Amino acid sequence: MTQSRLHVPHPPARPGETPDFSYLKIPPAGSVGRPDTLAPALQIEALGTGMVRVLDEQGHAVGPWNPHLEAEELQIALRHMLLTRRFDERMQRMQRQGRISFYMKSTGEEAVAVAQAMALRPGDMFFPSYRTQGLFVVRGRSLVDLMCQCLSNTHDMCRGRQMPIMYHWAEGNIFSISGNLATQFPQAVGWAMAAAIKGEDHLAASWIGEGASAEADFHHALTFAAVYQAPVILNVVNNQWAISTFQGFAGGEQRTFAQRGPGYGIPGVRVDGNDFLAVYAVTRWAAERARSGGGPTLIEHVTYRAAAHSTSDDPSRYRPKEEWQSWPLGDPVVRLKAHLIALGEWSEERHAALEQELEAHVTACWKEAVAYGTLTEGPTLDPLSMFEDVFHEMPAHLKRQREELRRLLHGPDAAGPRSDGAEG
Repeated sequence: MTQSRLHVPHPPARPGETPDFSYLKIPPAGSVGRPDTLAPALQIEALGTGMVRVLDEQGHAVGPWNPHLEAEELQIALRHMLLTRRFDERMQRMQRQGRISFYMKSTGEEAVAVAQAMALRPGDMFFPSYRTQGLFVVRGRSLVDLMCQCLSNTHDMCRGRQMPIMYHWAEGNIFSISGNLATQFPQAVGWAMAAAIKGEDHLAASWIGEGASAEADFHHALTFAAVYQAPVILNVVNNQWAISTFQGFAGGEQRTFAQRGPGYGIPGVRVDGNDFLAVYAVTRWAAERARSGGGPTLIEHVTYRAAAHSTSDDPSRYRPKEEWQSWPLGDPVVRLKAHLIALGEWSEERHAALEQELEAHVTACWKEAVAYGTLTEGPTLDPLSMFEDVFHEMPAHLKRQREELRRLLHGPDAAGPRSDGAEG
């Protein structure tokens, strides 16, 4: 009699062992076909098992997914990715110096956010995760504003009420980042459904990590998106690690994450997440499908989280220190740079000059940001502001509490609301 056995996923390599990515099947660049944008989901299931790739080992763009972008657009993309990386590096250093309390880098994943933001329209709504800084960079949010949010200072967009990196930008159509995993997926679907009801030509896009795909919100979102054919792009960024948990624990050993789409009647597309051109092309395909009435698309971006999960994490305790250097899909910045050089539209000298320029820009932004206050130096937020932005109409008991605090801070003769709750 055969006894059943419990399978427990095991990472391919632990600290001190040789990195092993043999589990990752990588097809040659250009080998995956590009179907019609309105092809039925069940007829294009192969998109979820292969991997869309455009850049080959020599940095050339090949195959049917090549978006044929102009050199100027590629140079802008390289700039956005480099700026995102320089920003990340500065904020990481500032956290280590005690200037901010917490940070999360996107090193190695810059192509996902930058390519998708460039491929979509300004009117499209983004529901990001906490490792998609590139969305804000592409849409033009000032680095000073992002830095001030991490500093929780007087210029903080969240007025000191959110942990660092939980940005938002209503004017830029970027929804608030949430530390509660996967909540943004059903929110994006709901927004997309509303846009369709209103007859708008906008879509929603959202991002989660592969670990968060095990949350119930992931399945709720796919169900609603499929039933109502919502114009939404749902992105699973498979960076191989959910904090210290290998992607196999979220189900990556049995099937690809993109393969979950067809089970709901949604196309699932697996893409090389470190290939800017491939991510851009797949996003444009999914966007055209959504705007043409074809409904949602689930995209799995195969990439690698090069840095720690956050400044609270030590990845050397659960994976080989050199694993990032062994990642077979390389570095997205290096690959786009190599492509531009292969086109004759870039050089090592121009790249070095750009890096120097961006480093100076980040330094200037930080100098301005700290002028609005830091964790240890003023100016500081007004404590009375804690009573604001909670209720549309402030109730009487909060008005009384605010008045009590005002008098404690500024003395009994301080001007402010009267004790009956009316404004003075």
